[in-house]
Amino acid sequence: MSLLALDGISKRFDGVTAVDGVSFAVDRGQVVGFLGPNGAGKSTTMRIITQYYEPDSGTITLDGVPLADAGREAKRRIGYLPENNPLYGDMLVCDYLAFIADLRDLAGPHRLQAIDAAVTATGIETVYYRPIGELSKGYRQRVGLAQAIVHRPDLLVLDEPTEGLDPNQRVEIRRLIGALGKDRTVILSTHVLSEVQHTCSRLLIISRGKIVADGGVEQLIRRAEGAVEIAVEVAGTGVAEALGKLPGVLQVKPAGPAVDGRVAVTLTAERAGDLRPEIFGLAKARGWTLYELHQQAGSLEDLFHQLTSAPEP
Repeated sequence: MSLLALDGISKRFDGVTAVDGVSFAVDRGQVVGFLGPNGAGKSTTMRIITQYYEPDSGTITLDGVPLADAGREAKRRIGYLPENNPLYGDMLVCDYLAFIADLRDLAGPHRLQAIDAAVTATGIETVYYRPIGELSKGYRQRVGLAQAIVHRPDLLVLDEPTEGLDPNQRVEIRRLIGALGKDRTVILSTHVLSEVQHTCSRLLIISRGKIVADGGVEQLIRRAEGAVEIAVEVAGTGVAEALGKLPGVLQVKPAGPAVDGRVAVTLTAERAGDLRPEIFGLAKARGWTLYELHQQAGSLEDLFHQLTSAPEP
């Protein structure tokens, strides 16, 4: 039995459909990336999972029990970091986490252990006694993660946890999420494709309120269709012109300045056939010295664009 299952979930606001018949299941121990363009329905779906919204139709179950029946008990098992990470800036970090522990009904020796574990897991020991309003954005995100896991939830729902962070802060939070995902189930909403590849084992893509792709990250990358890119580096003359005449080549562009007579180019070609044998044969026939011949793998960017840019049916 899956930990979480959505079946035909729909939600409308003022006649506009935000989520349209969404169905998927998440097993224990998965880190699932929830990907989509702005306005696709990511945040609405997450708010439905966390019971912030009620769906207009469809059902959600946690361990086979409908959320509508589980009520407060289900909320005890879910941790949530909203996109805007609402914090009380005038509170000390220690007081804020104590306040969250109160809201989560944590008491006795388990309360202190839970707070200590959340502080250690998120690496906020050095700012524990500082006002939240004085913290950097990266540390505020860590505090937000700490409040989401302080009650040791089975399911952790994170909505754009790295939004607004600089590249170094993104890496830190990404590592933290990966560590958190080792002993709990995580659903991570993001529009940053690199985070999905580095953090998640499975990917859901939503577009216009509907799930348009669901599978392992590498599996979905292999689904990317359309043009491919081939990196070529040779020593010779007339390289770009000759490569551009090969069947299926759409574009040839320089990949850098020529060095020691070596020319580096990137070919954009139709995916229908593998051009590498023909490029190798051309190099041999022209007397070129071939230094590199590499076809780039399909990318999440390709797949994302294909699935979310299609016109309305």
